Amino acid sequence: MSRKLFGTDGVRGRANTYPMTAEMALRLGAAAGRFFRRDGGSAHRVVIGKDTRLSGYMLENALTAGLTSTGMNVLLLGPVPTPAVGFLTRSMRADLGVMISASHNPHQDNGIKFFGPDGFKLSDEAEAEIEAILADDIAPAQPQNIGRAKRIEDGRGRYQEFVKTTFPAGLRLDGLKVVIDCANGAAYKAAPEVLWELGAEVIPVGVAPNGTNINENCGSTHTQTAAEAVVAHGAHVGIALDGDADRVMILDQHGRTADGDQIMALLAARWAEEGRLRGGTLVATVMSNLGLERFLHGRGLRLERTAVGDRYVVEAMRRGGFNLGGEQSGHIVMTDYATTGDGLVAGLQFLAEMARTERPASELLHTFETVPQLLQNVRYEAGKQPLSDASVKARIAEAEARMTGRGRVLIRKSGTEPLIRVMAECEDEALLRAEVEGIVAAVEAAV
Repeated sequence: MSRKLFGTDGVRGRANTYPMTAEMALRLGAAAGRFFRRDGGSAHRVVIGKDTRLSGYMLENALTAGLTSTGMNVLLLGPVPTPAVGFLTRSMRADLGVMISASHNPHQDNGIKFFGPDGFKLSDEAEAEIEAILADDIAPAQPQNIGRAKRIEDGRGRYQEFVKTTFPAGLRLDGLKVVIDCANGAAYKAAPEVLWELGAEVIPVGVAPNGTNINENCGSTHTQTAAEAVVAHGAHVGIALDGDADRVMILDQHGRTADGDQIMALLAARWAEEGRLRGGTLVATVMSNLGLERFLHGRGLRLERTAVGDRYVVEAMRRGGFNLGGEQSGHIVMTDYATTGDGLVAGLQFLAEMARTERPASELLHTFETVPQLLQNVRYEAGKQPLSDASVKARIAEAEARMTGRGRVLIRKSGTEPLIRVMAECEDEALLRAEVEGIVAAVEAAV
C-alpha cells in the first residue's frame, strides 16, 4: 500500500494550501481516529502538541474536531517540543500522539506528525492505512460516543522533569555560561528553564515567538545569531535548536558551529569507552560525512547508514537493537532516553561531557577531520520529475565515474520540500565543486 499524502516526516505543506488546510486536517484527524478505533471499545486517547506557528491554532482545532468526531478523547498540550509529544504519548497511556509542526521550515509551512502508543513515529504501513481510510467515507461516532477535549496545563513541566533525569545525577552546570537559541519555537520556555535549574548561567536567544518568526534568522538552521551571542557574552558554549526542538547544533566558545556528525562521534566514542554503545554501532544517514565513518572504523566501531529522515534512523536502530543514531542535520536519537530526536537532551549530553572532562567546547566538538562536502539544492515545480531526465541521469553517471575511489555522489529528492539535493564528498575540492556544479546545471536545465 503506497503513501501519497505522507512524506518522510508526516504531512507537510504551506499553511492554508492543500494539504495543510483546516478541511484536510479535520479529515486527517477523523481518519487517524478511525484507524486507532478499529477495535471499538472506549476511552481512546490522543495527545496533541504544536510549535509556535500562527497556523497551529487552526490545525489544532481542526484535528481536534476530526478526532473527537470518531470518539477519540483529545488532550491538548499547547506549545511543546516534538520529543515531548513522543514522551507524553507513552507516559499518558495515549493511543496516539500528534505534533503540529514543520520543524525547521519557515512559518508559512506547517505539518502533522503522528506517534503511536509506544511513543515512536508511525510506520509507513500505518500511514498508508490512514491514507486509505481518508480516501473513503469516514464513519463518525454515534452522538453519545463523541470524544471530549481537555487542555493539559502541566505537559511542558512533565517533559522538563523528564529531561533533567537524562543528565548525570552527580554533575551540575555551575560556572558554565550557555547561550540557548530556541528559534522562537516550541522549546522557548522549556530549554532555558531546564538549563537554569541544572545550574547554568543562561543567555536565551529566540525566545519571543509571535507566530511568524519561528526559525527566522535564528535556530539550528541559522546559527550566526547564536554565534554572535556566544562571542558577545563570552559564553562557554552555544546550543541552537530548531522550531520543534528535535534538532540541535552546538557552538564552541569562539562561535564555531559543529553539526550532528561531530556530536554523534563524540557520544559514540564516549559510550563505547563506557561499554554503553550497543552493538558497537552508530546509525546515521547517507548524508553523514565520510570522515565520521573513518573515525568510527579507526576505533573498531561500525556506521550503519539509512535513507534520509530520522524515522528511518530510528527504524534501523530498533531492528538492530542499537541505542545511538542521528543525522548530520542535528537529529540525535538516543533510545535509552527518547523515542525520537531530542535537541535539548542531546545538548545536555554534550554539556555533561564538558562538566565531566572540564575541557573547552572547541576541543570536544572537533572529534574527527571532515572530508570536504558540498551540498546544493535545486527547486522544481510540483509534478516535474527532473531525476528521470536522460541528460540528468547521464551527468550523474559521469560524476560517479570520476569520483570512484576518491569520494562519493548522492542525489535525492527532499522528502519535505520540492527540492533536488545534490551532494558530493571528495578530498579534491576542485573536482568536488566541478561535479556538483555540473549536476546542478543539468538539473536546472531539466526543470
